[in-house]
This record gives sequence, structure tokens and C-alpha cells, in this order.
Amino acid sequence: YDHNQIDEVRHIYLTRGPCQPRGHTFKQKLIGGVWRRFNPQWFDQYPDWLEYSVEQENAFCLFCYLFRIQVGKQGGSDTFVSTGFSSWNKVDSFSKHVGDHSSFHNDAKNKCEDLMRQGQSIKHALHKQTDIVKGDYRIRLGASIDVCRHLLHQGLSFRAHDEKEESTNKGNFLELLKYTARQNEAVKKMTSPPIQKDSAHFFAEEVTKYVIQEFNNDVFGLLVDESADVSDKEQMAVVFRFIDKFGLVKERFIGISHVKDTSSLTLKYAIDALFAKNGLSLKKVRGQGYDGASNMKGEFNGLRSLILKESRSAYYVNCFAHQLQLVVVAVAKKHVEVGEFFDMVHVLLNAVGASCKRKLILTESNRKRMEEGISKGTIKTSTGLNEDLSLKRPGNTRWGSHYKTLLRLGEMFPCIIEVLEHIQTEGMDGSKRQQAFGLLKYFHTFDFVFYLPVDAYQEILNAVSLVGSTKRQLQKLRDEGWENFVATVYSFSENNKTEVLDMEEEFVDSSRPRKKTGITNLHHYKVDCFYMVLDMQLQEFNDRFDEVNIELLVCMASLSPIDSFRQFDKSMLMRLAELYQDDFSSMERRSLEQQLDIYLDNVQKDERFTNLESLGDVARVLVDTKKHLSHPLVYRLLKLCLILPVAIASVERCFSAMNIVKTTSRNSIGDEFLSDCLVCFIEKQVIETVTNETVIRRFQDMSERRVHL
Repeated sequence: YDHNQIDEVRHIYLTRGPCQPRGHTFKQKLIGGVWRRFNPQWFDQYPDWLEYSVEQENAFCLFCYLFRIQVGKQGGSDTFVSTGFSSWNKVDSFSKHVGDHSSFHNDAKNKCEDLMRQGQSIKHALHKQTDIVKGDYRIRLGASIDVCRHLLHQGLSFRAHDEKEESTNKGNFLELLKYTARQNEAVKKMTSPPIQKDSAHFFAEEVTKYVIQEFNNDVFGLLVDESADVSDKEQMAVVFRFIDKFGLVKERFIGISHVKDTSSLTLKYAIDALFAKNGLSLKKVRGQGYDGASNMKGEFNGLRSLILKESRSAYYVNCFAHQLQLVVVAVAKKHVEVGEFFDMVHVLLNAVGASCKRKLILTESNRKRMEEGISKGTIKTSTGLNEDLSLKRPGNTRWGSHYKTLLRLGEMFPCIIEVLEHIQTEGMDGSKRQQAFGLLKYFHTFDFVFYLPVDAYQEILNAVSLVGSTKRQLQKLRDEGWENFVATVYSFSENNKTEVLDMEEEFVDSSRPRKKTGITNLHHYKVDCFYMVLDMQLQEFNDRFDEVNIELLVCMASLSPIDSFRQFDKSMLMRLAELYQDDFSSMERRSLEQQLDIYLDNVQKDERFTNLESLGDVARVLVDTKKHLSHPLVYRLLKLCLILPVAIASVERCFSAMNIVKTTSRNSIGDEFLSDCLVCFIEKQVIETVTNETVIRRFQDMSERRVHL
């Protein structure tokens, strides 16, 4: 650096403090035939100068590093300054490095302290502040912080529409200060707001610090997703999933980063920067959760593989809610006739849902149908049954939405036909009448009746933890379900008076009706349609859910507390421990085998564990009853199960919050300021724990202030 900048750079280093990655897995080194490594307790013994380089796996001295040139060459040859210290068996080297009062280290330390105090004594002499001046200054500063807290809590803008770095707008910030000034004379003297983005940054850092302390450098899960903001800038959101000291599963928003593109390397660099900023290590990651986009799920080039290289136990789980739904979407894209079926359903939803009048006709028609069925005894009555129904629009990434739409379509088919007939005869628009005619024609074909139950069979995919069973059920349906399926199709056709085909007749391709196909209807619908669709579904399942994911889920189910831990399987849990080699040594796995028997007997006889329904309940009660101390290895295994993310809904909610904070009228907000605002807006409960005194201290330490409290 330039000579005039050196002291400024040193000041920044000292403000940030030494690099002490306490959560890092320190590398072992063979010394004298014994494996040794850095002891993180040394950070507590030498908190102000000892730092550790993760890249070089060596220890250094911050003081001596900053002033090695000015103090002299004597200290410059010290290993704590030059190559780094790694003789972990020589513990006394730390005290030798410190030396006596005239040592190189203490000279450097004194220079560091002088640098941090530089100018303060002069300012104190010049400004001899009275208690009244300090009190007024504290009131003004406190008022500014209170206003910032309120704006962050509500997701409001600080500088109206223009929040660029060089903006001179005061906006909401100054308006709230004026309101505060009516009640306090000291605030009236405030000519301009001294802190805005600084306080937001301090609040965000304190919130992040609180979150990191919640899991106390323990293992955690990583959830990542990306989305474009209102300015069409790609933003990557990061959420941590962990177990706190009370045994509660928590998902906390850590921050958002602007990325130039969504390639896996770019996302990895952004995650590395976020981890480095907060002193975290990827080696502590024990689960990854993404939305399954192609740039994230690649076996070798995706973000999954890049993180697995640094933490082999960071098992990657596609967002199951997305993946189950994408199985349906993928089949619709690959199979022409299934795709046509969903296209026609989409046209139907647009036609029926285009006006309130048509929706009302559909609802009234369905109500009359139910009343007639109840009076004739064909429809059963009970609490929660026979409510007003409507057609719901499916979403590509919302699991179960397609099934619900098809289920409603089957239930309300006569009413839907009635609405389409109304549009065909009474519609004012000729194009709408033609559209209704085409829909009526298609919905009375055998193809529609055939594909309706094929796609409605998706409901058997009703549990994320039963993916293996789902695949077996699909295979069973393929092998044994044809006869029952055809019977369902014929029954629907007879009840609704739609087209019925003779399976022994020759199949006629509607797109080429004059061309001979040479196959029967039975062959087409059984082989080309029924078998092909199920085969596609099975293939999509195999592509989207690998064996490791399924094995993890099966093993996790063995810890379920339902029915007095009926699913408990010791062999499965031992296999689960083997999958986490970085968390269980061979000796600990042997101890776990004995501990599992004691644990099962203990919890089955304890009434406090009888009515639990989830793994999260088990973890919470174990901590409440202090049994996590008696069964530490079982509790560790339970935490690893709970950390594994199977959905990314919390990350998607962060993007919903982003749309509130960054609006079209506030699209000039900077990326770092946006991240700080989002952290505070999303983690509202945490920001309330940050006191004004904490922010004032950080504000005073930020740079030389006119008034020192």
C-alpha cells in the first residue's frame, strides 16, 4: 500500500481483529511419530493477537505482522510472522514469542494500541465535552438508531425512491426523526441523520452473529436458491438449518448476494465469500438443499459436487416438493398425448375461470348436483364433506397441485360440461364459443377419459419419506393394474356418456385418420400409453432420487417416535452413522451400538415420549428432560437427521420478502444494503434482541467520531 495509507489499512485489520476460525477442522501433522494439530483453546489464551490461516494451516501473530517492517528485522524472522508456526508440540513457543516488556512482540503491540488511540487524546483536549453535551449526543444517536430499527423492522425505505450511495434524500428517516423531535429537545438540534446504512449494517451483523451463536459452531444444513429481483439482477439467498441448544429445529436467513450468473462455480464463490465473512467453514455443512435446477443438481459440475469435495457428509437433497411435481411435468413434456391432455386442461381453466359469471354457474351447478345426490342417497354426508368446490390452477413446482386439479375435474365433470355448453350457446364472443366447442369435443373423447385416471394416479406419491415404496407401487401398477384401470375408464365413460372404444378394433390416429396403423386399440392404449407413461415416471424417479438419498430417508425413519418407536431399527441407525464418517469415529460407532439399546429402553418407558409425532419433538423432549446428556451419540445422530433439508420453502419466502423490501420505486438500493435490510426484515424477532448500546459501541468504533461516549 501507499505510505500514506498504511496506517489506515492497519487500523482496519485491528478493528476486524485476528482471524480465529473456531469451527474449522484443523489439519493434523505428524510430529515425532504422534499426530498433532492446533488447539482452538489457544485462541482463548491469546485472544488479541493469535490468528490461524486456514489456507496454510499455520498460526501467525497479527501485531507482529502489521508492524514487522517498522519494528526491525529481528522480529521479521520469527515464524509467527514469516512462514507461520506449526510445531504444535511446542506449546511454550507462544509465551516465548510474547517475551518480556521489551520484546519485538510487545513493541508491535504497543504500536497497535497507539494507532487505535491516535487522535483521541487531541480531540478530548480540544472538545472537553460536558455531561450535558454527551447526554444530548447520546439521545440524538439513540433516536437515529430507534428510527433505523423501525424502518428495518417494517421493510421501509430510508431515502424514499433513491437509495444509492451518493443519494442526498432523507426520506422516511428524516420524517420519523421530526416526529421524534416533537417530544425531545435534544433531537431537534439534529440537522441531518448521521447514520443510516451504517446502523443497518450493524444491526444485520449483530443478527448474523446471534444466529451463528445459536448453533455454536456446530454442524448445520445449507439451503440455497436464486431468483431475479425487480431490477432483473440475479440474487442468491442463503439459509442455515440447525438445532439450537433447546433442541429446536430452526432455519435462519443469513444473507443475499448478487451473482453475475447462476452457474455452479459462481454460486460457490458467493457462498465461500459469505462463509469467510462470518468466519464459518464448509466442513461443518451436513446437508444441502436446492430447488433441483440443472445448474445446481449436476453430479460432477453442480454446486452439490463442489461442496461435497470440501465436506463429504454434506449430503445433497433435491427439494422433494419440487421433484415430486417435476416428475409429472417431465412426463407431460416427453409424452405427446399426455402433453396435449394437460394443454387442454389449461385451456379449460382459462375458459371457465375467465369470468365471475362462469365461476358462479359452475358453483351453482355443483351445488345442485350434490343436493340431488344427497336426496337420492348416492352422496354421503358428514362434517367436512360436500363443501363448495372450484377448479384450481396447477403449478409446475407445487407438489400435488396437478393431482388436485384432475381430482376436481373428475368430480365436477358434469358441471364443467354444463358450463362449456352455456359458453357455446350463450357466449357473446365467437372465438370463445369455438373454444368451448373444441373443449366439449375433446372431453367426450376416449383419450381424455383414458388419461384422466392415468395422471390422477399421481396421488400414490403422497409421502416424501416413501419414495422407494412409491417406485414399487408404480411398478406394481404397471405389472398388475391394467384391468382395474380400464374398468375405471369404462365406468367413467358410461356415467358421463363419453366415447367408448372396442379394444379389439384397429386403432385410428386422429392426426392421420386415413393411414392404417396396423395395431389395435388395446396395443395403443396399453403399450404406447399406459406402459409408456408409467415407464417414464419410473425413469424420472430414478433420475431425481438417487440411492443415497433414499437410504438416508429410510434410515432416518428408524428414529420415528410414532407408536412407541415401533419403527426403531438398530441396524439401520448403525448404517446411518456409517454414512457420517466425519461425525462418528470407529470407537464412537461401537459405543453408539450399545447406547441405542439403552436409549430405546429408556424412552419407551418414559411417559413424556409417548405422544410424540416427529423427530423434532424427540429432540426437544430429549433436551427438556436432559436425556441428550445421557445419550449424546444418539442425540448427535438425531441432529444430523433433522439438519438434512428436504424442502426450501424458507428460502422462497426470503424472495417474497425481497419483493417487499426492493420495489420498483426502490430499485436503486445497493446489493449490500439490500442484504442488510433483508436480514433485519426477515429475522424480526432477533433484531429486537439487539440493544441500542450495542449499536452505539459499534458506531463509535467504526471511525473517529466528533463525540466519544
